[in-house]
Amino acid sequence: MKHTWRSLLEDNLVGRAAELGFYFIFALFPCLFTVTSLLGLAARSASHIYYLLLGYLSIVLPRAAMGTVLDTFDQITSSSTSGKLTFGIVASLWSASVGFSAIQDGLNTIYKVKETRPYLVARLSAIGATILLLVLVTLILASLLGADYFGRMGNVRIHPHFVAILANYTVTILSWVFSIWLLFLIFAVIYYFAPDVKTSHWRWFTPGSAVGILGWLLACMGFRIYVHLVGDYAGTYGSLGAVIILLTWFYLGGLMLLLGAEINSEIEAAVVARRVLRH
Repeated sequence: MKHTWRSLLEDNLVGRAAELGFYFIFALFPCLFTVTSLLGLAARSASHIYYLLLGYLSIVLPRAAMGTVLDTFDQITSSSTSGKLTFGIVASLWSASVGFSAIQDGLNTIYKVKETRPYLVARLSAIGATILLLVLVTLILASLLGADYFGRMGNVRIHPHFVAILANYTVTILSWVFSIWLLFLIFAVIYYFAPDVKTSHWRWFTPGSAVGILGWLLACMGFRIYVHLVGDYAGTYGSLGAVIILLTWFYLGGLMLLLGAEINSEIEAAVVARRVLRH
Protein backbone atom coordinates (compact mmCIF):
# COMPACT_ATOMS: atom_id res chain seq x y z
CA MET A 1 0.00 0.00 0.00
CA LYS A 2 2.86 2.40 0.77
CA HIS A 3 4.58 1.76 -2.57
CA THR A 4 1.27 2.01 -4.43
CA TRP A 5 0.45 5.35 -2.82
CA ARG A 6 3.91 6.72 -3.61
CA SER A 7 3.75 5.52 -7.21
CA LEU A 8 0.23 6.91 -7.57
CA LEU A 9 1.59 10.37 -6.78
CA GLU A 10 4.76 9.97 -8.86
CA ASP A 11 2.85 8.75 -11.92
CA ASN A 12 0.25 11.51 -11.55
CA LEU A 13 -2.65 9.09 -11.78
CA VAL A 14 -5.10 11.79 -10.75
CA GLY A 15 -4.17 13.83 -13.82
CA ARG A 16 -4.11 10.72 -16.00
CA ALA A 17 -7.61 9.83 -14.81
CA ALA A 18 -8.83 13.29 -15.81
CA GLU A 19 -7.38 12.71 -19.28
CA LEU A 20 -9.14 9.34 -19.51
CA GLY A 21 -12.40 10.92 -18.34
CA PHE A 22 -12.24 13.41 -21.22
CA TYR A 23 -11.52 10.73 -23.80
CA PHE A 24 -14.26 8.47 -22.41
CA ILE A 25 -16.88 11.19 -22.70
CA PHE A 26 -15.46 12.06 -26.13
CA ALA A 27 -16.12 8.45 -27.19
CA LEU A 28 -19.50 8.14 -25.44
CA PHE A 29 -21.70 9.98 -27.90
CA PRO A 30 -20.38 8.29 -31.08
CA CYS A 31 -20.98 4.97 -29.31
CA LEU A 32 -24.49 6.08 -28.34
CA PHE A 33 -24.99 7.18 -31.96
CA THR A 34 -24.07 3.70 -33.17
CA VAL A 35 -26.12 1.82 -30.57
CA THR A 36 -29.21 3.96 -31.01
CA SER A 37 -28.96 3.79 -34.80
CA LEU A 38 -28.80 0.00 -34.57
CA LEU A 39 -31.57 -0.26 -32.00
CA GLY A 40 -33.60 2.41 -33.75
CA LEU A 41 -33.89 0.21 -36.82
CA ALA A 42 -35.41 -2.50 -34.64
CA ALA A 43 -37.19 -0.27 -32.13
CA ARG A 44 -40.07 0.42 -34.47
CA SER A 45 -41.29 -3.12 -33.85
CA ALA A 46 -39.83 -3.68 -30.34
CA SER A 47 -39.39 -0.28 -28.69
CA HIS A 48 -39.20 -1.73 -25.18
CA ILE A 49 -35.86 -3.49 -25.81
CA TYR A 50 -33.51 -0.55 -25.62
CA TYR A 51 -35.43 0.94 -22.69
CA LEU A 52 -34.72 -2.27 -20.79
CA LEU A 53 -31.03 -1.91 -21.68
CA LEU A 54 -31.07 1.69 -20.46
CA GLY A 55 -32.67 0.46 -17.25
CA TYR A 56 -29.66 -1.73 -16.58
CA LEU A 57 -27.32 1.14 -17.48
CA SER A 58 -29.09 3.31 -14.91
CA ILE A 59 -27.92 0.95 -12.16
CA VAL A 60 -24.43 2.47 -12.26
CA LEU A 61 -24.99 5.72 -14.19
CA PRO A 62 -25.87 8.73 -12.01
CA ARG A 63 -29.57 9.54 -12.25
CA ALA A 64 -29.00 13.20 -13.10
CA ALA A 65 -26.98 12.20 -16.17
CA MET A 66 -29.52 9.63 -17.33
CA GLY A 67 -31.74 12.32 -18.85
CA THR A 68 -29.00 13.40 -21.25
CA VAL A 69 -28.43 9.78 -22.34
CA LEU A 70 -32.17 9.22 -22.82
CA ASP A 71 -32.54 12.40 -24.87
CA THR A 72 -29.67 11.31 -27.11
CA PHE A 73 -31.24 7.88 -27.56
CA ASP A 74 -34.66 9.31 -28.43
CA GLN A 75 -33.36 11.89 -30.89
CA ILE A 76 -31.15 9.48 -32.82
CA THR A 77 -33.61 6.57 -32.71
CA SER A 78 -36.34 8.66 -34.34
CA SER A 79 -34.15 9.24 -37.42
CA SER A 80 -32.15 6.02 -37.66
CA THR A 81 -30.91 4.90 -41.08
CA SER A 82 -28.40 2.35 -42.33
CA GLY A 83 -26.08 5.14 -43.51
CA LYS A 84 -26.03 6.72 -40.06
CA LEU A 85 -25.31 3.28 -38.60
CA THR A 86 -22.25 2.84 -40.83
CA PHE A 87 -20.97 6.32 -40.04
CA GLY A 88 -21.59 5.74 -36.32
CA ILE A 89 -19.64 2.48 -36.30
CA VAL A 90 -16.60 4.10 -37.93
CA ALA A 91 -16.75 7.19 -35.69
CA SER A 92 -17.27 5.23 -32.48
CA LEU A 93 -14.45 2.80 -33.23
CA TRP A 94 -12.06 5.65 -33.96
CA SER A 95 -13.00 7.77 -30.94
CA ALA A 96 -13.05 4.75 -28.62
CA SER A 97 -9.64 3.64 -29.90
CA VAL A 98 -8.31 7.11 -29.08
CA GLY A 99 -9.50 6.53 -25.51
CA PHE A 100 -7.77 3.15 -25.46
CA SER A 101 -4.60 4.81 -26.73
CA ALA A 102 -4.78 7.11 -23.70
CA ILE A 103 -5.09 4.00 -21.52
CA GLN A 104 -1.99 2.61 -23.26
CA ASP A 105 -0.03 5.77 -22.39
CA GLY A 106 -1.26 5.68 -18.80
CA LEU A 107 -0.33 2.02 -18.26
CA ASN A 108 3.08 2.53 -19.90
CA THR A 109 3.69 5.28 -17.36
CA ILE A 110 2.62 2.99 -14.53
CA TYR A 111 4.89 0.15 -15.69
CA LYS A 112 7.78 2.58 -16.30
CA VAL A 113 8.17 1.62 -19.96
CA LYS A 114 8.27 3.57 -23.20
CA GLU A 115 6.05 2.81 -26.16
CA THR A 116 8.18 0.84 -28.63
CA ARG A 117 5.40 -0.36 -30.90
CA PRO A 118 5.08 1.46 -34.23
CA TYR A 119 2.23 3.97 -34.36
CA LEU A 120 0.18 1.88 -36.80
CA VAL A 121 0.65 -1.30 -34.74
CA ALA A 122 -0.30 0.47 -31.51
CA ARG A 123 -3.39 2.03 -33.12
CA LEU A 124 -4.51 -1.27 -34.70
CA SER A 125 -4.02 -2.92 -31.32
CA ALA A 126 -6.16 -0.21 -29.75
CA ILE A 127 -8.91 -0.68 -32.35
CA GLY A 128 -8.83 -4.47 -31.92
CA ALA A 129 -8.99 -4.22 -28.14
CA THR A 130 -11.81 -1.66 -28.45
CA ILE A 131 -13.86 -4.06 -30.59
CA LEU A 132 -13.26 -6.85 -28.08
CA LEU A 133 -14.30 -4.59 -25.18
CA LEU A 134 -17.47 -3.55 -27.03
CA VAL A 135 -18.33 -7.23 -27.53
CA LEU A 136 -17.83 -7.92 -23.82
CA VAL A 137 -19.97 -4.95 -22.80
CA THR A 138 -22.67 -6.16 -25.20
CA LEU A 139 -22.52 -9.61 -23.61
CA ILE A 140 -22.98 -8.04 -20.16
CA LEU A 141 -26.09 -6.18 -21.31
CA ALA A 142 -27.37 -9.29 -23.13
CA SER A 143 -26.88 -11.36 -19.97
CA LEU A 144 -28.89 -8.93 -17.85
CA LEU A 145 -31.57 -8.57 -20.52
CA GLY A 146 -31.77 -12.36 -20.96
CA ALA A 147 -32.17 -12.87 -17.21
CA ASP A 148 -35.03 -10.37 -17.20
CA TYR A 149 -36.68 -12.10 -20.18
CA PHE A 150 -36.41 -15.63 -18.76
CA GLY A 151 -37.55 -14.36 -15.36
CA ARG A 152 -40.73 -12.97 -16.92
CA MET A 153 -41.28 -16.18 -18.86
CA GLY A 154 -40.82 -18.21 -15.70
CA ASN A 155 -43.40 -16.16 -13.82
CA VAL A 156 -45.93 -16.97 -16.52
CA ARG A 157 -45.16 -20.63 -17.27
CA ILE A 158 -43.78 -22.10 -14.04
CA HIS A 159 -46.13 -23.25 -11.30
CA PRO A 160 -46.47 -23.16 -8.33
CA HIS A 161 -45.66 -19.50 -7.72
CA PHE A 162 -42.84 -20.00 -5.19
CA VAL A 163 -40.98 -22.23 -7.67
CA ALA A 164 -41.22 -19.44 -10.27
CA ILE A 165 -39.85 -16.94 -7.74
CA LEU A 166 -36.97 -19.28 -6.87
CA ALA A 167 -36.16 -19.81 -10.55
CA ASN A 168 -36.31 -16.06 -11.15
CA TYR A 169 -33.85 -15.35 -8.35
CA THR A 170 -31.56 -18.15 -9.54
CA VAL A 171 -31.45 -16.83 -13.11
CA THR A 172 -30.86 -13.29 -11.87
CA ILE A 173 -28.00 -14.33 -9.59
CA LEU A 174 -26.39 -16.39 -12.36
CA SER A 175 -26.64 -13.49 -14.80
CA TRP A 176 -25.00 -11.11 -12.32
CA VAL A 177 -22.23 -13.62 -11.59
CA PHE A 178 -21.63 -14.00 -15.32
CA SER A 179 -21.66 -10.21 -15.77
CA ILE A 180 -19.14 -9.70 -12.97
CA TRP A 181 -16.92 -12.38 -14.52
CA LEU A 182 -17.13 -10.51 -17.83
CA LEU A 183 -16.24 -7.29 -15.99
CA PHE A 184 -13.10 -8.99 -14.66
CA LEU A 185 -12.40 -10.12 -18.22
CA ILE A 186 -12.69 -6.51 -19.44
CA PHE A 187 -10.10 -5.39 -16.90
CA ALA A 188 -7.89 -8.35 -17.82
CA VAL A 189 -8.02 -7.45 -21.53
CA ILE A 190 -7.05 -3.86 -20.76
CA TYR A 191 -4.22 -4.82 -18.42
CA TYR A 192 -2.87 -7.39 -20.87
CA PHE A 193 -3.04 -5.50 -24.19
CA ALA A 194 -2.66 -1.86 -23.16
CA PRO A 195 0.89 -1.62 -21.72
CA ASP A 196 3.92 -2.25 -23.90
CA VAL A 197 5.14 -4.98 -21.54
CA LYS A 198 6.42 -8.25 -22.90
CA THR A 199 4.60 -10.98 -20.97
CA SER A 200 3.28 -14.40 -21.84
CA HIS A 201 1.10 -14.78 -18.77
CA TRP A 202 -2.63 -14.23 -19.13
CA ARG A 203 -4.45 -13.64 -15.86
CA TRP A 204 -8.16 -12.95 -15.96
CA PHE A 205 -8.19 -12.28 -12.21
CA THR A 206 -5.62 -10.05 -10.53
CA PRO A 207 -5.56 -8.16 -7.21
CA GLY A 208 -5.53 -4.91 -9.16
CA SER A 209 -8.66 -5.79 -11.14
CA ALA A 210 -10.45 -6.85 -7.94
CA VAL A 211 -9.59 -3.55 -6.21
CA GLY A 212 -10.39 -1.57 -9.38
CA ILE A 213 -13.81 -3.16 -9.90
CA LEU A 214 -14.76 -2.96 -6.22
CA GLY A 215 -13.56 0.63 -6.02
CA TRP A 216 -15.46 1.54 -9.19
CA LEU A 217 -18.70 0.01 -7.93
CA LEU A 218 -18.36 1.71 -4.55
CA ALA A 219 -17.50 5.02 -6.26
CA CYS A 220 -20.57 4.68 -8.51
CA MET A 221 -22.88 4.02 -5.57
CA GLY A 222 -21.33 6.77 -3.47
CA PHE A 223 -21.48 9.27 -6.30
CA ARG A 224 -25.13 8.40 -7.00
CA ILE A 225 -25.98 8.98 -3.34
CA TYR A 226 -24.07 12.26 -3.31
CA VAL A 227 -25.73 13.57 -6.48
CA HIS A 228 -29.17 12.50 -5.25
CA LEU A 229 -28.94 13.80 -1.67
CA VAL A 230 -26.27 16.50 -1.57
CA GLY A 231 -25.06 17.80 -4.92
CA ASP A 232 -27.26 20.35 -6.71
CA TYR A 233 -25.49 20.14 -10.05
CA ALA A 234 -28.47 21.49 -11.99
CA GLY A 235 -28.61 24.58 -9.81
CA THR A 236 -24.84 25.10 -9.92
CA TYR A 237 -24.05 24.34 -13.56
CA GLY A 238 -27.44 24.71 -15.22
CA SER A 239 -27.78 22.74 -18.46
CA LEU A 240 -24.13 21.63 -18.17
CA GLY A 241 -24.89 19.73 -14.95
CA ALA A 242 -25.46 16.39 -16.70
CA VAL A 243 -22.20 16.73 -18.65
CA ILE A 244 -20.28 17.53 -15.46
CA ILE A 245 -21.80 14.48 -13.76
CA LEU A 246 -20.90 12.22 -16.69
CA LEU A 247 -17.37 13.59 -16.77
CA THR A 248 -16.95 13.02 -13.02
CA TRP A 249 -18.32 9.48 -13.34
CA PHE A 250 -15.86 8.68 -16.14
CA TYR A 251 -13.07 10.28 -14.12
CA LEU A 252 -13.78 7.95 -11.19
CA GLY A 253 -13.86 4.96 -13.51
CA GLY A 254 -10.54 5.92 -15.10
CA LEU A 255 -8.96 6.48 -11.69
CA MET A 256 -10.03 3.03 -10.45
CA LEU A 257 -8.74 1.45 -13.67
CA LEU A 258 -5.33 3.10 -13.25
CA LEU A 259 -5.24 2.31 -9.52
CA GLY A 260 -5.76 -1.38 -10.26
CA ALA A 261 -2.93 -1.32 -12.79
CA GLU A 262 -0.68 0.43 -10.26
CA ILE A 263 -1.38 -2.28 -7.69
CA ASN A 264 -0.53 -5.01 -10.21
CA SER A 265 2.65 -3.18 -11.20
CA GLU A 266 3.84 -2.88 -7.59
CA ILE A 267 3.10 -6.54 -6.87
CA GLU A 268 5.01 -7.65 -9.96
CA ALA A 269 7.93 -5.36 -9.05
CA ALA A 270 8.00 -6.84 -5.53
CA VAL A 271 8.05 -10.39 -6.94
CA VAL A 272 10.96 -9.52 -9.26
CA ALA A 273 12.86 -7.88 -6.39
CA ARG A 274 12.42 -10.96 -4.21
CA ARG A 275 13.73 -13.23 -6.99
CA VAL A 276 16.78 -11.00 -7.40
CA LEU A 277 17.51 -11.13 -3.66
CA ARG A 278 17.21 -14.91 -3.64
CA HIS A 279 19.82 -15.22 -6.37
